[in-house]
Amino acid sequence: MNAPAETVDAFHRGAFHIVQPKGRGHRSGMDAMLLASLVDDQRPVRVADLGAGAGAAGFAVASRLKRAEVVLFERSVEMASFAAKSLALPENARLAARVSVAAADVTLTGKARNDAGLADDSFHHVIMNPPFNDGSDRLTPDALKAEAHAMTEGLFESWVRTAGAIMIPGGQLSLIARPQSIVEIVSACGRRFGGIEITPIHPRQGENAVRILVTAIKGSRARLTLRAPLVMHEEGTHRFAAFIDDLNNGRAAYARN
Repeated sequence: MNAPAETVDAFHRGAFHIVQPKGRGHRSGMDAMLLASLVDDQRPVRVADLGAGAGAAGFAVASRLKRAEVVLFERSVEMASFAAKSLALPENARLAARVSVAAADVTLTGKARNDAGLADDSFHHVIMNPPFNDGSDRLTPDALKAEAHAMTEGLFESWVRTAGAIMIPGGQLSLIARPQSIVEIVSACGRRFGGIEITPIHPRQGENAVRILVTAIKGSRARLTLRAPLVMHEEGTHRFAAFIDDLNNGRAAYARN
């Protein structure tokens, strides 16, 4: 039987490459790069990418931050294998010592979670791009994509609970999601995370937001901040705005206020 078709895609203008399934599954792009831009930390830090897929966001963090060590956690054995293939690429050799892959369900709890490598109080940053389709969305016949996109009740609660468990006090949670998930995200943060900063992302001026960027700090009691929106495209063109292009290509981070 032939191996599944795959592509090797360049990110950050060729700074690293990702092996992804072709024509099926969730393929990484702008969302992953924007998520990675939320990690702005020049210290030697450990970063957990929950639900990492083929690993694009985690690789992007490691590519931009030379002292970051990244662990890619992915439940799907097949998608974790794509991340492992990415790690083995010669083009990613400079990152190989600082990136690792773990096939693990991020919703595990207690001893099972620790045994899967999601150890308590062991990461400075946790990034995540959780599944975002709910029951009202059109179902996809692509089983690999359906697994990556299928939202279940309490999903944000379980993912953020894991983030809170594995993160050191004062560590940063970063995620990208649809705007309609704001209530669930804030509720999941609860008493675990404070200092929540939410940035809406609009395709163009005058158009509704299609994504939100969220960061929060473990143990913080600071109030929520709704930041100025980011607009992706220049007026009247398909070009990315300069700052968005810098975030997408790893030339800048989107720092907290």
